[in-house]
Amino acid sequence: MKRVLITGGAGFIGSHLCELFLKKGYEVICVDNLISGNMDNIAHLFGERFTFLRYDITNPIWIPGRMDYILNFASPASPVDYMNHPIETLRVGAMGTYNMLELAREKGARFLHASTSEVYGDPLIHPQPETYWGNVNPIGPRSVYDEAKRYAEALVMAYHRMYGLDTRIVRIFNTYGPLMRPNDGRAIPNFISQALKNEPITVYGDGSQTRSFTYITDEIDGIYRLLMSDYHEPVNIGNPEEKTILELAKLIIEMTGSDSRIVFKPLPKDDPKVRRPDISRAKEVLSWEPKVPLEEGLKETIRYFRRLLQEGKI
Repeated sequence: MKRVLITGGAGFIGSHLCELFLKKGYEVICVDNLISGNMDNIAHLFGERFTFLRYDITNPIWIPGRMDYILNFASPASPVDYMNHPIETLRVGAMGTYNMLELAREKGARFLHASTSEVYGDPLIHPQPETYWGNVNPIGPRSVYDEAKRYAEALVMAYHRMYGLDTRIVRIFNTYGPLMRPNDGRAIPNFISQALKNEPITVYGDGSQTRSFTYITDEIDGIYRLLMSDYHEPVNIGNPEEKTILELAKLIIEMTGSDSRIVFKPLPKDDPKVRRPDISRAKEVLSWEPKVPLEEGLKETIRYFRRLLQEGKI
C-alpha cells in the first residue's frame, strides 16, 4: 500500500485530495495547523488508512516509515486569510516548503507543490502561459501570498536541480465547489452566501475584472495526473473559460432565485484585472482539460451552501 502525505489536508482542495487518494487505496497522512483548514472537511475520512496530525510545518517534521508522495498544500489561500496572517503565509511558503522538501529528500518521495495563478500578479500577457514571469508588486498587500508562492517554486526547482528530487509544480487557478468556507472571502462563496440570504451582493470595482473558475473535481483530476506524470516544470491547471465578476454575480442571483441587489465597492489594491490560464501544456503533457461547465459546478456548490444555511453555518 502506497503512502501519501498531504499538508494543508483539512483545507478545501487538500481535503478533496485526501478523499481521492483514499478512494484509490492509498494510506493518507493529513497534516494541517487549522489556521484556515476545517476538521469538518475530513471528519468522514477517519479510518485505518487515514491519519490526521495537527502540526505547523514551519517547524521540522519527521514521519516514521516509508513515504511515496508528498503534496504540499499548506498555506492560507484567500485574501481574507493571508491579509490576516501575512507572516504565517510567508513562513509557510518559505520554511514550510523547505521542511517538506527535506522530508521528501530523506524519504526519496515524489514531491508536488501547490502554487497559484497569483505568481502572474496583475498580468500584462493574456491568457497566461507558464513561460510568463508575471507582474507582481513585491511590497504590495497581496505580495505576502504571491511572493511566498514564487519563492516556493524557486526552492522546489533548486531541490530538483541540486539533489535530483522528483518534483512537480501545479499552478492552480480559481477553484470552487463543495467544502469551500462561506467566509472564504472569494467571489463564489461570497456571492452564494449573500444571495441565499437575500443580502446585497458585494462587487469590487465595476465588476469588469475577469476570473476563470475550475470545478473541484476537474482541479484534483489535473493535480493527480500531474503527480503521476514525468513533468517537472510548472503546469497551469485551470479553466480557460473567462467570466467577468459582474457576470458571475448576476448568474448566481439567477441560479439561487435571490432577491439580492448588487452593490459596488472600491477595488482592492493590486487586484488583478484579468485571469485566464493558457492550458496548452496541460493538454499536451497530461491530456487534461476541464469538463464541468460553470453552471453545473455552481449548481452543486449552491446545493452545498443551502445545506450549510439550513444547519446555521452561514
